[in-house]
Amino acid sequence: MEKLLLHKLGMLALAGTLVFSGCRNTDKEDAAPEESLASAEDNARIETEMETLHNMVEADAAERFGAPGQQVAAGVFAPCVTRTWDAATKTLTIDFGSVNCLCKDGAYRRGKIIAVFNGPWRTAGSTVTITLNNYFVNNNQHSGTRLVTNLSNETETSVNYKYRVEVQNAAIAFTDGTTRNWNALREVERVAGQGTATILDDEYLVSGTSSGTNRRGVQFTTTTGQPLRKVFRPGCFRNFISGTVTITNSKQKSMLLNYDPTGTGACDKTASVTVNGKTRTITLR
Repeated sequence: MEKLLLHKLGMLALAGTLVFSGCRNTDKEDAAPEESLASAEDNARIETEMETLHNMVEADAAERFGAPGQQVAAGVFAPCVTRTWDAATKTLTIDFGSVNCLCKDGAYRRGKIIAVFNGPWRTAGSTVTITLNNYFVNNNQHSGTRLVTNLSNETETSVNYKYRVEVQNAAIAFTDGTTRNWNALREVERVAGQGTATILDDEYLVSGTSSGTNRRGVQFTTTTGQPLRKVFRPGCFRNFISGTVTITNSKQKSMLLNYDPTGTGACDKTASVTVNGKTRTITLR
């Protein structure tokens, strides 16, 4: 359950599962643009960690501010993590130390996550700004700022809880010398599961845009069409069950990703990509 909590919002990453298998062939005209696939994968790597940052801050905030229906998250963090709170400045510091710390999601981290709150969490208009200090994940350095703004109050009985996420100057400097850059603006809405201690009845809708530069130095943008639906039932954790995303690069090549090509909302790894008017089914890893 601790691991599920750690990944609760991490699974909301727009392209967190856009690492494809079985979606290339020798017909270049029919294949998805290589640049778009690279953009999707790079966008996924950056956004997945940025959402994990939010999830760790969220877990600590639920403990400190007593957010309704939330589990106290002391068990989320590994023993090598130190959390400190400065009440005067409303600043949370999550310190993984100067050497690699094995976290409960299997990743090694070092450095600090710093979150500054402007008031009580989970109330309309409240914000938290998340920054990184010499922060590494599996020896790759992450940077960037994440501003989260609550758009609605959360109470014991409310279901539709919304917040806006603005990611600025996010980047990963990889050990091979390459860098991925990324910015995004998201709106996330919980549409089911509020007021219970379990995440297994939670459902979220995610929409928004992002832009960046992929590993090949090609700029790209992503835009949500149909909002992405995430449900936390067994078998559904890894992928969105519906929704569409358009990925376009600076060479004006684009790809439409559809998480629910059958229209059934099934919890599976099946999706489709449409390129140049041609659609085919792919499997999401």
